[in-house]
Amino acid sequence: MDARLDFMAEPSTGKALKYLMSAGKALRDTALPITTQELVSVRVSQINGCAACLDMHTKEALAVGEDPVRLGLVAAWPEATVFTDAERAALELAEEGTRLADAAHGVSDEVWANAAKHYDQQQLAALVLLVGFMNLANRMNIITRQPGGDYQPGKWH
Repeated sequence: MDARLDFMAEPSTGKALKYLMSAGKALRDTALPITTQELVSVRVSQINGCAACLDMHTKEALAVGEDPVRLGLVAAWPEATVFTDAERAALELAEEGTRLADAAHGVSDEVWANAAKHYDQQQLAALVLLVGFMNLANRMNIITRQPGGDYQPGKWH
């Protein structure tokens, strides 16, 4: 599959994409654990069906030491026993924050309260920004049919 569009080919969109990717880098540097960030990025990308982001974030997760078994179980996290309570709270918030059109209530108060039990305000802010960022990246990649498969860890981080 070939991409429909190369954002970097146009100076103005290339500049905007570089700013966007620098926001992603800033998120990596927050107090939200990097493995949690990668698990959330993978789950959001699974829900949205973004091959480019799944390629990137599975490889980045492995590069930071994530266990392949846990990574393989992200799609079934509610039934998996390998995630901490904090990771489960982050994955649940990411799931509800991504499936907004599927749930009339958006992110429920219960899901928010559970996440707030495990993360401080700085980490919650990073988690919310990450979910929004990943949904944006997924949509851009899906609209333009960006392929997955050739990402090299560290390319965008």
